[in-house]
Amino acid sequence: MADDNNVLTDLDMDPAAGANGADNRPSVGLLNQYVKDFSVENPNAPKCYQWNDQPKVDIQVNIGASQITDEVHEVELKLTARADAEEGNLYIVELAYCGLVGIRNLPEEHAHAFLFAEAPRLLFPFARAIVSDAVRDAGFPPLLLDPMDFGALYQQQLQARAAQAQGEGAPAAPTGDA
Repeated sequence: MADDNNVLTDLDMDPAAGANGADNRPSVGLLNQYVKDFSVENPNAPKCYQWNDQPKVDIQVNIGASQITDEVHEVELKLTARADAEEGNLYIVELAYCGLVGIRNLPEEHAHAFLFAEAPRLLFPFARAIVSDAVRDAGFPPLLLDPMDFGALYQQQLQARAAQAQGEGAPAAPTGDA
């Protein structure tokens, strides 16, 4: 005599699972994160510590993704921070910070958005801390990178690609030179 909610007799515990017990629900998760490549250069030490002018800081951010298995992708967030003064370069920090992302039962367009917008958003605070500490450890004030809206950047990239695709298919506009 088992009641209806008995764990031993209720074999279909998850009604969202398929009839054969397979889970067909979409799922996405960050499985692991790690430093893939990291470089700190302080080429003009120790004389650069005597320079008094305000440095020009340039930050470059790139995102890449590659498929490792059917359900696992590697997302790579590349950050390059470079500070230059009139006298020369103060420091260069290059970081490739990666995350392994598991994706199952997700449509391609949603998976692409996750890989290039959401995953970098999850990785960024950790990469930001590594860059800040590296600049500080090179003997300079920590570099505090502003938060980034990866979702908005992703949308801008999609719009730019759509505009470029339309421009390539359109006939060339006259230049005005006759």
